[in-house]
Amino acid sequence: MALTAEDKSGIIGEYQQAKDDTGSPEVQVALLSARISYLSEHFTSHKHDHHSRHGLLRLVNKRRKLLDYVKRKDQQRYQKLISSLGLRR
Repeated sequence: MALTAEDKSGIIGEYQQAKDDTGSPEVQVALLSARISYLSEHFTSHKHDHHSRHGLLRLVNKRRKLLDYVKRKDQQRYQKLISSLGLRR
């Protein structure tokens, strides 16, 4: 797995909304973004790993759905999230 427990807790600590928050959309999007970036680097040296590529597409779609949800609920939270993660939209 790409993320160690320390990496994961660091990401959760940065994006959580409350003290014990681990499931808010912001945290989920941040964790998915970390996994997506790891898999993107993985494909530079493993071009023919099509099974992992399929998993990457599923992660990207899930992140897109979560971002659409945040955008629909609160536009300011959405703008803050995409600017902090460095996403285009």
